[in-house]
Amino acid sequence: MLSQPPLSLSRRTFLAASAAAGAVTGLSAGPARAAGTRPRPFGRYGSPAARLTPRTLYVHPGGAGDFTSVRDAVAAANGPGHTLVIAPGVYRQTVAVDPGRTEMTWIGASENPRDVVIVYDNAAGTPKPGGGTYGTTGSATTTVRADGFTAHRITFANDFLRADHPDITGTQAVAIKVQGDRSAFHHCRFLGHQDTLYADSNSASLFARQFFSHCYVEGDVDFVFGRATAVFEHCHFRTLNRTDASGAPYGFVFAPSTERANPHGYLVTRGHVSSEAPDGYYKLARPWVPTSSTTVRPMLTVRNTRLGPGIDTLAPYATMRDAHPWQDQRFAEYRNTGPGAVVTVPENRPQLTDEQAESATRAAWLGDWRPREAC
Repeated sequence: MLSQPPLSLSRRTFLAASAAAGAVTGLSAGPARAAGTRPRPFGRYGSPAARLTPRTLYVHPGGAGDFTSVRDAVAAANGPGHTLVIAPGVYRQTVAVDPGRTEMTWIGASENPRDVVIVYDNAAGTPKPGGGTYGTTGSATTTVRADGFTAHRITFANDFLRADHPDITGTQAVAIKVQGDRSAFHHCRFLGHQDTLYADSNSASLFARQFFSHCYVEGDVDFVFGRATAVFEHCHFRTLNRTDASGAPYGFVFAPSTERANPHGYLVTRGHVSSEAPDGYYKLARPWVPTSSTTVRPMLTVRNTRLGPGIDTLAPYATMRDAHPWQDQRFAEYRNTGPGAVVTVPENRPQLTDEQAESATRAAWLGDWRPREAC
């Protein structure tokens, strides 16, 4: 039903020691092969000698592909319609897909998204070589601005740790910022702490549609945030424990920033919210209304989803700024289950009616776009 459970693996142990990177991320040399057989680092997706299509490029950290880095492969993929097949490995780099590289597909060559990892450790407050700091957007390990982007079985991570950088106060550290319309992620993992997954758009006037299927996301503060029209279907959200926080709340799962003119914000359906923190130490959401904006009215619908005990049932929503209380936003739930879904204070848990729920669907959110199935 859901993406693979995290077991004991978390962002806190992810790449804890570079020498142990393979073990931490589940990387290995692969299953034993019979003598005389040749390795197939790209699995069933061809090779540089047998390309799936002329626009297929192969990435391998050891040199068995066209490129050893994802960044270089993206730079070489001029124009629309390229496919990157990425072999197992930890790719420590930042990557950006600009608006001209439309209809691009990234495929993790392994059947396990833990095996293909794109990771870096910039935070908003990290000093830039030329002066200043990166800011939230600049902290992203991966940035996707092109329309029609699709990813399969890849881990996108930001392994910045607050404890390692006590001098940095801007601790937002984005694993991926997605801005393009028709962006789809299948069986992917998104690892970070604060601001892990930035589901956004290229401008306030553009309503970018995004689809996340059978994905896993973990973090602590506002770790799914932005103004996209995004559907999260069969996704697992995991709230992390914190040793640097003195008490509840430790953080917030969602922080949508939907434009008032956009009828569709975040839709979470048939998912799961779990926690490694104490019971009740997390809020389900809070609205993000940027100080510079007068046109934002955040929207979040969570339906048919299991909410674990980490969610505060007395007050599952919080206000980020007093001028924009959560009660004035578009927050709603429908037929959620689990200990975190218990309605103890009805006015704190707005519910959809059956009639309203009929229009809170993937089809309504995505319109005429039908995402391709996972490959």
